[in-house]
Amino acid sequence: MLLFKPITLEDKNVITSFTCESKLLNCDFAFANMCSWRFLYDSAYTVVDGFLLIRFYVEDNGCKHFAYMFPIGNGDLRNAIVLLENDAHANGFSLMLLGLTPQSCNEVETLFPGQFTFIPERNYFDYIYLREDLVMLAGKKYQPKRNHINQFKKQYTYDYLPITPDLAPQCMELESIWRKSNDHKNDKNNLSLEQRSLVFAIQHFYELELLGGAIAVDGKIVAFSYGSPINHFTFGVHVEKADVRYDGIFSVINQEFASRIPEQYIYINREEDLGLPGLRKSKLSYYPTILLEKNAAVINRETLFPHNP
Repeated sequence: MLLFKPITLEDKNVITSFTCESKLLNCDFAFANMCSWRFLYDSAYTVVDGFLLIRFYVEDNGCKHFAYMFPIGNGDLRNAIVLLENDAHANGFSLMLLGLTPQSCNEVETLFPGQFTFIPERNYFDYIYLREDLVMLAGKKYQPKRNHINQFKKQYTYDYLPITPDLAPQCMELESIWRKSNDHKNDKNNLSLEQRSLVFAIQHFYELELLGGAIAVDGKIVAFSYGSPINHFTFGVHVEKADVRYDGIFSVINQEFASRIPEQYIYINREEDLGLPGLRKSKLSYYPTILLEKNAAVINRETLFPHNP
């Protein structure tokens, strides 16, 4: 059985030494996401034979079971997946890999032809944009966004402020306002879980090496956003909150924050829509360059794999 270690802040360098070198664009591989959501998924990792292996709990019909991310590294990928299957079997579960891109699915199918069923999970597809598109908002298709921003600028004088510990309490106050205004739209338990993740991230902003900014009108924070690198050329935006009473504010914080993301990041991953109609409409309205398909891969028959005693 593999020896997995719970993911903590102290594991950042080890984990990012794999994820930042990877070409995978999934938001799930941002260390800040792994760490700030560990309380929910009991996320853990191990490094074996040149691969980073990540294990976590998911819940299905009230039952919790292990699931695994696609192995990241160099070496014998087939053996790495066999090791995950042995670990799942030893713990009484069937092997399930989550967040697999089409490329990852092809690699698994090539190594294990016919042994996995691949299930697209549309609610968890990632919306990925060119950084330049979100900054420039050029062309006819982005005219509505430019209009919203111009209307906001005509009505309000604002400042863009980097998120610092001094600004954190105001950001949390705004998050509370946002959450109350969205209670009727979203599952309240999900909102509470998101708040817990956000609190952890804000409290450990520098340790997680997050980058964030806020919009202030008359000295009051009316929007904020933050994120972190996924790999050397992809930046993930993990949180974006705004006071919707300020018309156009989401367009403003989106553009302002994107313009502060270092230019080395060609892509900006704005994560999933979780099946929420309003969020899906909003993310599609920015015309993603890549709508990154993510799949669950479920083993068909455990007997196809050798099990270590």
